[in-house]
Amino acid sequence: MPPIMEPSANVASQVQVNVPLAMLMNGYLEQFLAHGLNPEIGLDATVLERYSPAELRPIADTLRRHGRRVTLHGPFVDLAPGSRDPLIREATQRRLDQLAAAAHVFRPLSVVCHAGYDWRRHAYFRDEWLAATASAWRWLAHRLADAGARLMLENVYERGPREALPLITELAGDGVKWCLDIGHAMAFGESPVAEWLAVLDSHIGQMHLHDNDGNADDHLELGAGAIDLDGVLRYLETRSTDRPVLTLEPHREADLAPSLDYLASHWPWPNINCAE
Repeated sequence: MPPIMEPSANVASQVQVNVPLAMLMNGYLEQFLAHGLNPEIGLDATVLERYSPAELRPIADTLRRHGRRVTLHGPFVDLAPGSRDPLIREATQRRLDQLAAAAHVFRPLSVVCHAGYDWRRHAYFRDEWLAATASAWRWLAHRLADAGARLMLENVYERGPREALPLITELAGDGVKWCLDIGHAMAFGESPVAEWLAVLDSHIGQMHLHDNDGNADDHLELGAGAIDLDGVLRYLETRSTDRPVLTLEPHREADLAPSLDYLASHWPWPNINCAE
């Protein structure tokens, strides 16, 4: 991992950085601690099957002892909380239960899960999908609240914010917020990022920041693609008293330092001086 130098170190203390749990357990924990990074820990099916909550506790305790702020990213591959098939919903529920147990160990600020709507599969039974999905997320939101965490639902294949709005509106009373992934909106959506920001606005509690040119979900460093990052940062300036959690999602180590540098030169909030 490249060294994090000033002024980027100031930004590093203000944001989350994605890291799979398996990597954190195999050398990256020490690097996160050494560079003052706050992890957004990815929990997939493999690690949830392999490690019990008791086996996760040493990592959680180490992060807590070093004052690291933690967020979690839940499993998502093949999960379908809105499925018409009760056996699929049962398997999904098992994973969500494991996720909730892990959250009680890590005591994260937030837990991000993919909302899961894909018009190509769900449009013809949208109301049924919405009811089943909302029920599953409502259950999880209350379990997470007991761990001091807030559930954030993330866009992936939603074409625009109005496909996300019914679900997040339904769950707003349960404390659920939206995690706007600007890379997914660019790569998979049909609406500009500005529209996502305008429509979801107060529902946005977290943002995943990475870049691409609109052709694939490349997870490039900030500024290397075609996303309207200036518009995103102008929006964040308006949220100075209600700041979303920001997570950098580089998929290559080499893209982390340039993304921190980008934020350092464009930081939207006045609490730290990143330009020194």
